[in-house]
Amino acid sequence: MIYSTLKNWIQASRPKTLLAGLSPVLLGSAYAFSEGTFLLLTFIATLFSAIFIQIGTNLVNDYYDFKKGADTASRKGPTRVTQAGLISPKHVKLGFYTCFILAFIIGLYLMYIGGIPIIIIGLSSLLFAYMYTGGPFPLGYKGLGDIFVFAYFGPIAVAGTSYLQTLTFSINAVVLGFIPGLLSVAILTVNNLRDSNEDALVDKKTLVVRFGNTFGKIEYTIMIVFSLLVPFYLSSFGNPILSFNTIFIGSLSLLGIFSLMLIKSIWSKTGSDLNPYLGKTALFLIIYTVIITLSFFTYTT
Repeated sequence: MIYSTLKNWIQASRPKTLLAGLSPVLLGSAYAFSEGTFLLLTFIATLFSAIFIQIGTNLVNDYYDFKKGADTASRKGPTRVTQAGLISPKHVKLGFYTCFILAFIIGLYLMYIGGIPIIIIGLSSLLFAYMYTGGPFPLGYKGLGDIFVFAYFGPIAVAGTSYLQTLTFSINAVVLGFIPGLLSVAILTVNNLRDSNEDALVDKKTLVVRFGNTFGKIEYTIMIVFSLLVPFYLSSFGNPILSFNTIFIGSLSLLGIFSLMLIKSIWSKTGSDLNPYLGKTALFLIIYTVIITLSFFTYTT
């Protein structure tokens, strides 16, 4: 019984999507390290705060998509615990409130360290995590999800993490944040392409529903391609922050091949056949994150 309950909660947390929350923390911390600063306790606090916000967001999505009729027995995606009756709506709601409270408690330490900028980032992160599918103006239902996912899983998260370590704002950290931001939108786009027909029925006006599946596939392609250009953009200024050695170039080349395989598949798949590409795009993100992180350490040494 305990195992079954734990398994359901792990499923509700959507482990694969947690990579989108972890990547900007790793990148922001690695960038701070390359600048000569790394605070272990701050890193751990930032990591756990990000994890709780991400899980809370997933539970809000699970709860409100069920309440609004977006998740039904005919859904093409992975099982959602509220819709499937694995966890009661009341307990899912309690779950996301608990996650947000834990994120806030940890965030108090981060707010103390970072001051006003982190207070703004932290509180707005919690607010928009709820507003993504909850509240009177759910962002994901208005076609605004892509913008907020890009910002809060990208530039804001990476620059905020770097700022917590260095207490210095860096435009390089903002630009670096485009990598997880763009790829988080790519993950979201796969989800929206798969669910476009069902979303349209419940007036969930994602960008794919508004502009069509072809738009969604173009959006996915742009997100992947532009993410691969970020390191070259950062290194194009006289003082590169990344170590462009043979290993790094080789790793990016392999990543480029992986990206072509993903793009080709997205253009040829529909419906439930897109499900594996949620995980594969998340894998692309974490591999990319590891490559960039290791490059910062190489550059520093």
